[in-house]
Amino acid sequence: MEFRYDPSLIRNFSIIAHIDHGKSTLADRFLEFTGTISKREMQDQVLDAMDLERERGITIKAHPVRMLYQAKDGRIFQMNLIDTPGHVDFSYEVSRSLSACEGAILVVDAGQGLQAQSLANVHLAMERNLTIIPVLNKIDLPTADVDGTLQQLEDTLAMPREEVILCSAKTGLGIEELLERIIEVIPAPKVPLLPALTSLVFDSRYDPYRGVLVYVRIISGKIRKGDSIRFMAADAIYDVLEVGVFTPAQRTVDSLSAGEVGYFAANIKTVADVKIGDTVTGAKETSAVALPGFKVIKPVVFAGIYPVDSQDFEALRDAFSKLRLNDSALYVEQESSTALGFGFRCGFLGLLHLEIVFERLHREFNLDIITTSPSVIYRFSLQNGTVVDVDNPARYPDPAAICMVEEPYVICHILTPHDYLGNVMSLTLDKRGTCVKMETLDAKRLLLTYRLPLNEIVTDFADRLKSMTKGYASFDYSFEEYEKGDIVKLEIRVNEEPVDAFSCLIHRSKAEAKGRAICSKLAEVIPMQLFRVPIQAAIGGKVIARETIRAITKNVTAKCYGGDITRKRKLWEKQKEGKKRMKEIGKVSIPQGAFMSVLKLNNE
Repeated sequence: MEFRYDPSLIRNFSIIAHIDHGKSTLADRFLEFTGTISKREMQDQVLDAMDLERERGITIKAHPVRMLYQAKDGRIFQMNLIDTPGHVDFSYEVSRSLSACEGAILVVDAGQGLQAQSLANVHLAMERNLTIIPVLNKIDLPTADVDGTLQQLEDTLAMPREEVILCSAKTGLGIEELLERIIEVIPAPKVPLLPALTSLVFDSRYDPYRGVLVYVRIISGKIRKGDSIRFMAADAIYDVLEVGVFTPAQRTVDSLSAGEVGYFAANIKTVADVKIGDTVTGAKETSAVALPGFKVIKPVVFAGIYPVDSQDFEALRDAFSKLRLNDSALYVEQESSTALGFGFRCGFLGLLHLEIVFERLHREFNLDIITTSPSVIYRFSLQNGTVVDVDNPARYPDPAAICMVEEPYVICHILTPHDYLGNVMSLTLDKRGTCVKMETLDAKRLLLTYRLPLNEIVTDFADRLKSMTKGYASFDYSFEEYEKGDIVKLEIRVNEEPVDAFSCLIHRSKAEAKGRAICSKLAEVIPMQLFRVPIQAAIGGKVIARETIRAITKNVTAKCYGGDITRKRKLWEKQKEGKKRMKEIGKVSIPQGAFMSVLKLNNE
């Protein structure tokens, strides 16, 4: 099958859904049905190339792929699909993918119904005026409630049930009908009458042999091997060495024309020159205006990442520069800690994002690293009128100079069955939340709107919500505003010495429980010394929790037998004096495992 370039026969679309609703399986069926992949090469989750994606059964990165499909009327169409993640922490990947498309397929699980992230992704697609095709997946399962889910789509998103395509991505039922609907409903890309090359950079990654591979959607003009191109944001000029498409493996082509999606390599040595959302244009015939690009996303969770061996610092810096090509939502700046040495302060979109970045650094770059407790950005108003943003306990201002502290609040939408309303309300109350609105979606489910502090959301909220509702509830959140809060610095001291890595900023009402938990955990993991080691949690000068690690003792009176008790007392006093001197000069070595234990404690 051969495609002759014609913009009217190109369809660019994305698959959006909540996590585990069958996006990757539907993409597998598309690849199989269109003959893009042979049956011999076929495997589950073809587009999920990362080990982490396969292990966890989730999509982390958006994956583009080109398919050729012969319609019933005989015409051959070029279909560019971008499979997107479903977890709230990777919503930025979804927004970037949608910017390269004209349409989106909304996949809804017939058993689970509409979920919070499905609603959030639909709104993202509507903001970009994309054509949305609703699809009801997993209709072959015994638990499928087809009528109920169709009613939800009608009531919540005003999508008529006649327009919803019923399919099973596992068995292939309804796939041909869906492909025909894509051709019929999703518009062909609009090609401006501009001779100059204009293309949108929607992703990139680092290849050890070819340098940076830049993923682009061509808006106008054409890009060929040997062309001289310019990145408008960095004002850098390169010569194109290779142009290609994903099928889903990389395949070189002669050129990419307006409306098409693909990649190019240009021997880019300076990694910082490639910015997601940048416009690539010709070096000679340049585009007058840059494309709008993407909204710059702000990280919400911050944590320090440090190499276990200080000699790995440069390797970690290099790894971050390569990882940021592939994950533009990651924020990185250098910092140092007295306990951990030189490392980086990183910003993430959520706790899963932090976990995935940590795993990727460990696996893809073979680095032995540790991470500090995650925190959010607090806003401090000082007596001299200045306002400072603080995300690191080490930067906590002088308490005497603080006038007011504000913490970020989010609006959180929780979809839950009626049966678990009590559990959800109990959880949100524990997390200092206030109920804004409660709506009944249908006979079985409620949509709760809560106002919650962001710090309470990013730690263990998702896991506890799932366990309390047996996996049926889902949630999505968006930043609202900063509000005054009683935020204090919980300082952890080991042998009277403060340890920055364990300290954190926390609401006063939660400080004592957190301090007790950290002290208790450290008492378990720090080995005994030759002297007693106090572990304290303090707010300012007030100690609110304490644990003591017993000293390794030696029975100095074992050699004594019978005789006067004064001889034994003399030996005990001598031992006590020695331990006192040892405590004054002794240093406690904290094992690396202790840092990971405290981080896991925050996530339990």
